[in-house]
This record gives sequence, structure tokens and C-alpha cells, in this order.
Amino acid sequence: MKTKRILITTISLFVLAIGFAQDEDSGKSNIQEFTPSKLLKKGQWDIKFFNSIYTQTEQTDSGSKSVTIDRQTFFTNTTEIFTGISKNSRVNVGLIFQVRANTYGGAGALEVLSFKDNTTDARSGLTTIAPSIRIQPFKNIANFSFTSSFYIPVFEDVPNAPYLDKRSFFWETKFFYDKTFGGNKWQIFTEADFGYNFGEKSADADPASENVSERFANNSLFVPLSAFLSYFPSSKSTVFVNAQQAFLFDLGNDFDQDYTQLGFGGKYQLTKVLNLEASFGKIVRGNNFQGLGQTFSLGLRALF
Repeated sequence: MKTKRILITTISLFVLAIGFAQDEDSGKSNIQEFTPSKLLKKGQWDIKFFNSIYTQTEQTDSGSKSVTIDRQTFFTNTTEIFTGISKNSRVNVGLIFQVRANTYGGAGALEVLSFKDNTTDARSGLTTIAPSIRIQPFKNIANFSFTSSFYIPVFEDVPNAPYLDKRSFFWETKFFYDKTFGGNKWQIFTEADFGYNFGEKSADADPASENVSERFANNSLFVPLSAFLSYFPSSKSTVFVNAQQAFLFDLGNDFDQDYTQLGFGGKYQLTKVLNLEASFGKIVRGNNFQGLGQTFSLGLRALF
């Protein structure tokens, strides 16, 4: 119930922000102009409310062979709030927080939306808060920027309970670049992330008082590399295909992973302030106990 209240409060604030937003027309829709590479003007606000459900009935063994498992489902809500603070639109600051809900033991995929929380087959709650900064480092390259965020785990450490989220302080920096071509009908967007997980090694955790499974990624470097190709049928809509290759490099916790994901999706500009995004992703290969599931995502963005 606590998790549901957090989500309801977040949705209410999102709707309130839309109500106070100014309907300004820049000549381009927000989905064309304000890519992740483009920073906000001073006093401008960007609020994203992004939900995803990842569900899996397969994972790899200690190598790359697929094995069948009971269904596991992971819901993530990520809310991002950013504002511009510089006159030259080169510095933004913001806050990110995440709410998660997970189910295990073969429960149906939509059962995760019940937001149960126990020590047997379900966990849920507010998991991380991250202060963030976005910077456009080069004045003459407007579509190159980076976002640096420091994720702080805020959820309870419950020993012998199912996995909820990484028990890590996570410093992540994302680099963005996009290029529009073909008479503004096509766009290529690329992203390179570098995230370091700080924390106690799983082997050093005390099973009587700490959740060992949530420390699997500590002392490791997470590097996903992504590319998106978008086509704009109109100024208010876009469809895209994407690919991602991700690596988790062991830097002291004796665990590493990698996976490849393919996907597609679309965005639509509902109003001058609000746009909608939907996407699907499938992990097509992996290594070392990597899940081989599907992700269904739906997001709202208000920019004003």
C-alpha cells in the first residue's frame, strides 16, 4: 500500500505540473527538438514518468545456454525532474527516484502491479534517489551532452528476502549524441553509459542481517552502449528501432555479465507540453545467469 501511495502522489504532481505549464510553440514538437542530448533553457522544466515491466521465463546458465525458470517479473517506475539553470542552456540539474515491484515463483506478469511486499515471493518499495546534473561541454556541439547521477539506495535491507534492487551506491554518467538528417525525417541517437557500483562484496555480507543477493553487482562497472534510429512520419510522431549491448565488468566481486537487447517503439506529441512513449525490448542473448526476457514500457513526458 505504501508503494501505491508513492505512485499516486507522483502521478498527482505530474498532472499538477501539466496544469501550470505554459503552452509555448517553438515551431518544432518537443519530440523533435528536445532529444536526450538537448539541454533545457533557464527556467524550463522537464518531468518524465516512465514505467516498464520486464518479465522472464528463461535465463542463461553460468555460460550462455538458455534454461527455463519459473516466471519472474520486475516493474520499475522512474521519475525524472530536471530544470535549466544557465542562461546559455548548458547546465541542468535534477532529481531521479525509482519505485520497484518484483514477483517470483511463477506468478502472472501483471501480478507485479499488486505491489506486494513479503519475504517469500514478492518485494516492492521506493528503492533509490539520485541527484543529477546535465552538461553540454562544447558550445559548438549542441547535440552532445552528458548526465551524471549518484543513486542512493533508500530501501530496507531485509535478509533472506527476494531481490528488490541493487544494494549499491551507483555513480552513473551517460553520454548522448544525436544527428538529424533526411529533411528532418530521420534521426540517429547514440548513448554510452558508465556506471560504477560501490558497496560491500556479496561474499563479505552477513546472511543473518543482510540480503546477499542484492550485493551481486557491488565493485563492478556497468557499461551499456545503445543506438536508436528514428523516423518522423510527422512533426508530432516518431517510430524507432534500437539495439543495446551491455557489459558488467568484475572489479572485485567475482561476478560479470553481458547481454544484447533489440527493440522498437514510438512517441507521440499529445499537446505542446505532453508527449507519450511506448516501447518493447527483447534480450536476445546473454552470459552468466542473464535473464532472456521481454520489457514493455510506457512513459509520459511534460516539458514546459
